[in-house]
Amino acid sequence: MKKLLLSVALLMALGLTFTSCRDTKKEDAGEAIENAAQDAQDAIEETAQDAQDAVEEAAEEAGEAAEGAMEEAGKAVDNAVEETKEAGEAVQDAVKEAGDQLKGDE
Repeated sequence: MKKLLLSVALLMALGLTFTSCRDTKKEDAGEAIENAAQDAQDAIEETAQDAQDAVEEAAEEAGEAAEGAMEEAGKAVDNAVEETKEAGEAVQDAVKEAGDQLKGDE
């Protein structure tokens, strides 16, 4: 009877030991899966934010480049207008001179 009682106690102790270890491992594996899923979600969110920041920065730079190009085009038009005025004045002066020379020759 004593051997039977000790054998049962030994089997129960071994059974509890192995069962406890398995539960702990399952919990650890579950936690590891949850942690990995959270890490993946964080990485996806960070990547999405980085992509959004890059798009916003590119749009801003494109806007600045377009604004600079518009300013340069405006300056070029202003210069062309000024040069056209100067050319028109030069033509008028040349016509006056030619007219004055014709009058002087008569």
